[in-house]
Amino acid sequence: MQAPNIVSQEEWLAARKAHLAREKEFTRLRDALSRERRALPWVKVDKPYMFDTEAGRASLADLFGPHSQLIVYHFMLGPTWQEGCKSCSFWADNFDGIAVHLAHRDTALALVSRAPLERILSFKRRMGWRLAWASSHGSDFNRDFHVSFTADEVASKRLDYNYTIQSFPMEEAPGVSVFAKADGAVFHTYSCYARGLDMLNGAYHLLDLTPKGRDESGPHNMAWVRHHDRYEEQTPRSSC
Repeated sequence: MQAPNIVSQEEWLAARKAHLAREKEFTRLRDALSRERRALPWVKVDKPYMFDTEAGRASLADLFGPHSQLIVYHFMLGPTWQEGCKSCSFWADNFDGIAVHLAHRDTALALVSRAPLERILSFKRRMGWRLAWASSHGSDFNRDFHVSFTADEVASKRLDYNYTIQSFPMEEAPGVSVFAKADGAVFHTYSCYARGLDMLNGAYHLLDLTPKGRDESGPHNMAWVRHHDRYEEQTPRSSC
């Protein structure tokens, strides 16, 4: 962290008001972007995807429950993985407990992974989450929404992720997809990946308010993240 610029209260207030103008500009731009996102066209989902859930076999339409909107977080937990991705777990920690609030805005939230349901539920119990979580094991769902790849695709460093052909280091990737249900049909309305997922992580937004910010640097800037039951107690680092 850079050495702080220590000033008087009056100088601080002037700087804060100047920055507030920029924050208000950003808020207006974000509101405009959200309006544009809501106005994106829809695509009808015709493929009959099926999932394993704690309540039994379920279709994509079933994941909506009584709601007309569904948010799916593509959680990285592959068919042979013994535990879920630590970064996806960081995001899921931010989601746990919000389902009741989303429900009052006609929206369901579900995690979806390719791992078998038994492994998903075991990891869910370990994490203590209440989140709805479905297994897409054996279906094309993850492939069709560009968050699962073959070993050959990973090796070739040419796979379709985040709307471009690029490399990715493993066969599972994170993302979020949004669906709507109308007149008995399901429609895909939005998907985002990579840094587009930052907006879903409340802990990052809180850290962005602090002098150190996210305190991340280097090519593996999330190397500090652990599953929440794997952090070791450490003496807080000095800013010096």
